[in-house]
Amino acid sequence: MNRHPKLDESALSADQQVIHDDIVNGPRGAVVGPLRVWLQSPGLAKHAQALGQYARYDSVLPQVLSELAILVTARYWSSGFEWSHHVPIAIEAGVPSGAVDAISNAKCYAFEDAEMQAVFDFAVELHLLKNLTDVTYDKALALLGQQACVDLVGVCGYYTLISMTINVFDVPDGEGPELPALDVDLGDYFAA
Repeated sequence: MNRHPKLDESALSADQQVIHDDIVNGPRGAVVGPLRVWLQSPGLAKHAQALGQYARYDSVLPQVLSELAILVTARYWSSGFEWSHHVPIAIEAGVPSGAVDAISNAKCYAFEDAEMQAVFDFAVELHLLKNLTDVTYDKALALLGQQACVDLVGVCGYYTLISMTINVFDVPDGEGPELPALDVDLGDYFAA
């Protein structure tokens, strides 16, 4: 059964058209993947795409740190579309290719950069524990600051919504790198 809803861009409602045009005229430049699914519900699409624009383009996190959190989230949710789209962006932004390989296999990685390590640890713990240990939180707070910690929760939360949409509605993977299937329990993700 194909769950991926079709979107006829020539037959959008007035509400859908406004949101469609906002996306096309914004930094994304195109309505692709989960955004096409969200347009089935214009109210959700309006607010979700605005949150996504902030999370991806306007947060206080440098691009390399937000892309790192996005990759951890894509791996956790096994979101192939998100992975294929964000790996090239993450590498260009400065995420080490060794880290990308480790994350693709749900393995830990030792970053040379303390801020990248703090973001990696934060994103992994947030997904696995549904919270943070005091040690991880305090380290992120000291290195990144309060607003960045709040924005990091927003990035992980937004890309969780994206990943859920991708998985539930069978959004096809993109043309970038493929996310490997894992034969591990979720509890074994990012084990040392």
